[in-house]
Amino acid sequence: MDDSDGGRVERDSMGEVVLAAGARWGASTQRAVENFPISGWRIDRDVLVALAELKRAAAEVNGELGVVDAARAHAIAEAAAEIADGAHADQFPVDVFQTGSGTSTNMNMNEVVAHLATARAGVPVHPNDHVNAGQSSNDVFPSAVHVAAAAAVMRDLLPGLGGLAAACDDRASAFAGVIKAGRTHLMDAAPVTLGQELGGYASQLRAAAARITAGLPAVLELALGGTAVGTGLNAPPGFAARVVARLGDRVGLALVEAPDHFAAQGGRDALVGLSGDCRVLAVALFKIANDVRWMGSGPAAGLGEIVLPALQPGSSIMPGKVNPVLCESVLQVVAQVIGNDATVAFAGSQGSFELNTFVPVMARNVLESVRLLAAVMRVFTERCVRGIVADVEACRRHAEASPAVATALTVRFGYDVATAVVKQAATERRTVLQVVVERGLLGADEAALVLDPARLAIAGR
Repeated sequence: MDDSDGGRVERDSMGEVVLAAGARWGASTQRAVENFPISGWRIDRDVLVALAELKRAAAEVNGELGVVDAARAHAIAEAAAEIADGAHADQFPVDVFQTGSGTSTNMNMNEVVAHLATARAGVPVHPNDHVNAGQSSNDVFPSAVHVAAAAAVMRDLLPGLGGLAAACDDRASAFAGVIKAGRTHLMDAAPVTLGQELGGYASQLRAAAARITAGLPAVLELALGGTAVGTGLNAPPGFAARVVARLGDRVGLALVEAPDHFAAQGGRDALVGLSGDCRVLAVALFKIANDVRWMGSGPAAGLGEIVLPALQPGSSIMPGKVNPVLCESVLQVVAQVIGNDATVAFAGSQGSFELNTFVPVMARNVLESVRLLAAVMRVFTERCVRGIVADVEACRRHAEASPAVATALTVRFGYDVATAVVKQAATERRTVLQVVVERGLLGADEAALVLDPARLAIAGR
């Protein structure tokens, strides 16, 4: 059959079905296309690539074990390699919201590979008997999802995290001497440096990276070898270990066969964990981006402690307005990731006996979260954080005007006296320094030293 074929009739265990024009798939896929016209969201491309690579490795091992004859095994491996390299992408039309085991997508892959391999081998290649030999949708599809998720984390997420942490470290060094008012509850607090705040952001990001990295070994465990229910029925001895090792070498990941196939197929805890770690990162990003937009607020009626890169006009009606657009982009990604994680957490709870049947939607949400976070961190790093400029004078002015510097008085005069100073300063709109000197608590020079915001910012070091 070529791409112009249309109306071909195929038969499966349920009867005859008419295939769509140009289809290289078979009856099982066609039924799925007709059964699930739900969202228009197809299975993620990275999952299909991982699934094709798995089929390729399985065919090679099946050929070596004599499960599939050499000609068919070679043809299957070559057809799967074509798909993994990006060919025939239009042959995978099944919606994300399909059978919860991913059977429809596994059969879609089996049928397309069988069709291509039949043309290569010159003999019939069966999607189940040959392409799917030693496998079940129940162990193959979640394995492909794990490979895709781990690859995306290694390729995109961790580098993006590292880049943003490095940018925050760089800005922390640049702003190490910039004294500013600290804030708790959005109210004035003891002085800090802008460098300390940026350094804190870098530490949050490194901690998020450490959590994600610590969870990766669980994602690298594959269910392959459990077949339908975890017992390994119909999989030759040693098949899964050999396929997993070959697949790991090919995709550059330290993949291993899951030590307990019942756990690996009945639950999807590793994906739930990865999604949760993405949520933790998202929450940290919200704090960082929100702080940055607050510090850059103004220019006349906000905090105005930093200046963010001006990227685009901020209003269709107010001339000259510039908004913290990348901060807002980050915050919206965070909202999406938290929503994705709620879906993944619920889906992960839906393991009934020997199988979780929410795998396709888990795959979509985990991979979307990883990609969104990686992309927004990259842009936020390059187009916002690296370009932050401190308004040193505004920062210092806020720190010196803050009544919170009176905290330094409590160890000498007690809480009540310090409170009275703060209240008088606030009522009379004067500085704490002025009130302290007027009350005769300290001489001018000593008061300036004791209440120096720069000294206070490092007093606890």
